[in-house]
Amino acid sequence: MTQVHTAATGQGSPAVDDEGPRSAGGSRPGPWKRGPVLTACALLLGLLLLLHGKLTDWAGLGSLVETFLPWFGLFVPLLLAAALRRRSASAVVALLLPAVAWVSLFGGLLGDKSHAGSDLTVVSHNVAAENRDPAGTARELAASGADLLALEELTDQAKGTYEKELAKAYPHHTVQGTVGLWSKLPLSGTRPVDVLRGMVGPLAKKLRPEDIPVDPPRALRTTVTTKQGPLAVYVAHLGSVRVMPRGGFWTDSRDAGATKLAKAVAAERSERVLVLGDFNGTVDDRALDGLSSQLRSVQDLAGDGFGFSWPAKFPVARIDQILVRGVEPKSAWLLPATGSDHRPVAAGISW
Repeated sequence: MTQVHTAATGQGSPAVDDEGPRSAGGSRPGPWKRGPVLTACALLLGLLLLLHGKLTDWAGLGSLVETFLPWFGLFVPLLLAAALRRRSASAVVALLLPAVAWVSLFGGLLGDKSHAGSDLTVVSHNVAAENRDPAGTARELAASGADLLALEELTDQAKGTYEKELAKAYPHHTVQGTVGLWSKLPLSGTRPVDVLRGMVGPLAKKLRPEDIPVDPPRALRTTVTTKQGPLAVYVAHLGSVRVMPRGGFWTDSRDAGATKLAKAVAAERSERVLVLGDFNGTVDDRALDGLSSQLRSVQDLAGDGFGFSWPAKFPVARIDQILVRGVEPKSAWLLPATGSDHRPVAAGISW
C-alpha cells in the first residue's frame, strides 16, 4: 500500500504560498515584477492628476472629474497599502507620480495662510429656496459682522424677511432677481448682469425663442464706496448642474453663465473687483477658466484647508466662491451651517 506524506504545517494541511503564484520554474516573481495591475493603476492616477485638463468633456466627464479632483488623492494611500501587501516594488515607485502630482496641485491648501487684520469683511451665502428659517439665517449672517453680505437663491416669499432682519445692520442693499447684496457702505451704479440661464439646455432646444420663459436675474453688479476708493462687486448664482442617466454630467446652463460673467468682468473698468456667489463649480473646473484667469481665489491665497462649502452636512466641494482682483486677500474661512444646504463662505480683504 502506497503512503502519501504531506509537509507538516502544524494543522495537518499543505502550506500555502501567500506571495503569489510561482513561475513555471517554481521560483517566485521578484518584487519588481509583482503587481502589474497596481503599477498601471498608479501611473494612470498620476496621469489623470497631471493631465486632467486634457480629459475629454464628453457628457461632462472632464468637468465632473475636476469638481472632485482633490478627492482622487485618497487613492494614493489605498494603492500604497495594496502594493505593500503585494510586496510590489514597482507599484510603490509608480505611486510617486500621483503623490507628487497631488501635492503640487493641492499641497499649498493644507496650511493656514491667513493673516490678521483686513479693511473689509465679506460673506457670500446661497440661502436656499427651501430654507425653512430665513429669519434665523439672516440673524446668523448679521452676527458675523461682515461689511458686505451677498445672498443667492432668494425667493419672493423670503425676500421681505431678509430685508427686515438685515435692515438694522445693513442700511444699504439691492436685490436683483434672486441675488442680493447687503452693505454697511453706500452702493451705486447697480444693474443686473445677464448670465444666460433660460436660453440653454434640453428644454430651450424644444421651444421657440419667443416661448422660452424669461428667468429673473441671477447676477448683479454694483459699486461699493469705501474709504480706500470704489470697489466693483459682482454677485452671481450660475446655473445648476445635474447628473442625467443619458446625458451624463449636464453643465450647459452653468457653462453659459460662466462665459457671460467672465466677459462682464473682463469689460469691468474698475481697478478693484470682487466677485462672490454660488458658481456650481470649483476653481479647478475648466468651465470657470475664464473667471479664474482674471481673478484670484481668496481660499487659495489666504484660507486654511480646502474650504469645502457644499453640501452643508458633509461638504465635498467648494462651489461657493469669493474671487478678487486689485485687492489683497488676508483671510478666508467658513461660517457655521444655517438652514441652507450650503455653508456660508467669508473673507477679509485689504488694499
